[in-house]
Amino acid sequence: MIKLLQQQNENIRMQLLVLVVGVLLLLAKFLAFYLTNSNAILTDALESIINVVAGGFSLYSLVLSARPRDLNHPYGHGKIEFVAATLEGSLILVAGGAIILKSVYNLFEPQVISRLDAGIYLIAFSGIVNYIVGYLTERHGNKAKSMVLVAGGKHLKTDAYSTAGILIGLLLLSLTGQVWLDSAVAILFGAFICYTGYRILRVSLAGIMDEADYELLKRIVQVLNENRRENWIDIHNLRVIKYGNTLHIDCHLTVPWYLTVLEAHKEVEAVGMLVREHIDPDIELFIHTDPCVEVSCPVCTKSDCDVRRAPFRKRVEWDLDKVIADKKHGIQNPDSSER
Repeated sequence: MIKLLQQQNENIRMQLLVLVVGVLLLLAKFLAFYLTNSNAILTDALESIINVVAGGFSLYSLVLSARPRDLNHPYGHGKIEFVAATLEGSLILVAGGAIILKSVYNLFEPQVISRLDAGIYLIAFSGIVNYIVGYLTERHGNKAKSMVLVAGGKHLKTDAYSTAGILIGLLLLSLTGQVWLDSAVAILFGAFICYTGYRILRVSLAGIMDEADYELLKRIVQVLNENRRENWIDIHNLRVIKYGNTLHIDCHLTVPWYLTVLEAHKEVEAVGMLVREHIDPDIELFIHTDPCVEVSCPVCTKSDCDVRRAPFRKRVEWDLDKVIADKKHGIQNPDSSER
């Protein structure tokens, strides 16, 4: 618990740094737009508004998700992180759309561009800072399993990439004097910004709707299959739900029907220790024990069972399809496949 609290505090400090840097870069970009009147620079400046607004809400979401669970929120407050990422993705989409509309208009109604040299220096500086902060934020978010920090870091890195493209456009404009290049570059990167917003929105909505993380499930199944005990006849109905940086796992564990409550509880604890050791030490498990039935006997490897009602035939190797299904493992007949 202490480790988890320390991690949450580190996440909050990282997001606070992102917010402060975002405000400073926002001022620098609008200064560059004021000096140049460039649509491409305005593109960068508008995205920075999104950075600041989303960064503020993300900071609030991290503070809220760090609160301990209570009677009204028995699973904690971590889901707010998905809401924050959803807001950020939506705002990015809106900003990208606004940039495209304005730039299309200015293709037909060009505006005077001035003092490009000062604008280029300011935008180049902000792009470098954005990439460095974005890289550090995303790396910390992956380490801390925080979707808010990962989304924010990707957004800042995307902002840096778009800034690099905008700089290329501004340099071409400076060399050729073709004003239409300014709007063309802005349209191109407006579309790129929209795509980034869509990707963030897609992932965050998947989290809100508890979409299955198949890669994580496969890792869990592999660990359980490679470290099975005799009393673990099968595991089924496996589900993983993410609340902020906390994972909750539900599953059914089939054990011999004659185990005492204490013995069955020890098997449950063994599953929990195994998953925490190999997957995540802060993971939370809710394991329901099921008694074995006659159909379990042909796949049960327990050698000292005195109440077996059918001979052992073969061990069923657990895979994702078997473990996520709400069905005990068994064999229909000697020639059939496992089910």
